[in-house]
Amino acid sequence: MQTLKQRGIKFDLLDYHAPLPYGDTVWMATELETSERGNEGLPVAATIESIDGAVERAIQHLRGVHQIHELTFGVDPGPRPGVAWMGDGVLLGMAQLESVGDVVGHIRSIEKAVHHASTVIRIGDGAPLLRDHIINECLAEGLLVEQVDEAKTSKGLLRHNHVVSAVRIALLVGLRVWEQRSISPTMGELKEIQRQSRKLSQGRITISTKLALAVARRELNLHEALAS
Repeated sequence: MQTLKQRGIKFDLLDYHAPLPYGDTVWMATELETSERGNEGLPVAATIESIDGAVERAIQHLRGVHQIHELTFGVDPGPRPGVAWMGDGVLLGMAQLESVGDVVGHIRSIEKAVHHASTVIRIGDGAPLLRDHIINECLAEGLLVEQVDEAKTSKGLLRHNHVVSAVRIALLVGLRVWEQRSISPTMGELKEIQRQSRKLSQGRITISTKLALAVARRELNLHEALAS
C-alpha cells in the first residue's frame, strides 16, 4: 500500500475471500494467494523484495499492455537522471533517479518486471561526462545503446523537466553506440566538481584537480575525495 501511494495509484483494500468488483480487476497478493485464485481477474504475485516489480506488472495490466516486443528506455543524463520506459510505444512509467549510478539498476529492475522480447536504451547527448558514464555502464551490462540528439527533445515549456525529456528521448531513434567511451572531463567539468566539493564541505575544502579527475572517472565519490 505504501508503494502504491508513493506512485500515486488509487487502490481498494479487499478481504482475501471477498469477490472481485470486476472480472478484469488487477489485484495484488502473496504468491500463495494468487496461485489459489489465479483464475480470477488479473492477479499479480508480490513479495516484500519484489514489490517494485510487482507494481510495474500491475501498471502494465492496467494499461492493457500484456505482450511487449520492444521495451524502450529513454534516459536524460544529469546529476539526477530522468528515465522513462515504454512498451511498443506505450508509456509504462517514468522516474527521476538520485544519481547516475542508479540508472542501470533501475533499468534491470524494470526489465525483470516486464515481459518483453528485446530492450533498447536511448540516452540523450547532453551532459557529456555523465552521459558517457551511463553509456559505459549500459554497455558493460550488454545492453543495446543508442545516443539521441537532445536538441529535438528540449522544445516547449517543459524543456527543463528531465522526466519529460526522457520520454521524448525514448521516442526518437538514435545512433547505435558500440564501444566504451573514454572519460576525458574538460577543465570546466573539473572546476564544477571542485565547486561541489566546496559546497559539500560548507566552504572548508576544495579538492585538488587530481582528485576531481578521480571523481569524474568515478574512481572515488565526492565524500571519499574530501576525506583523502
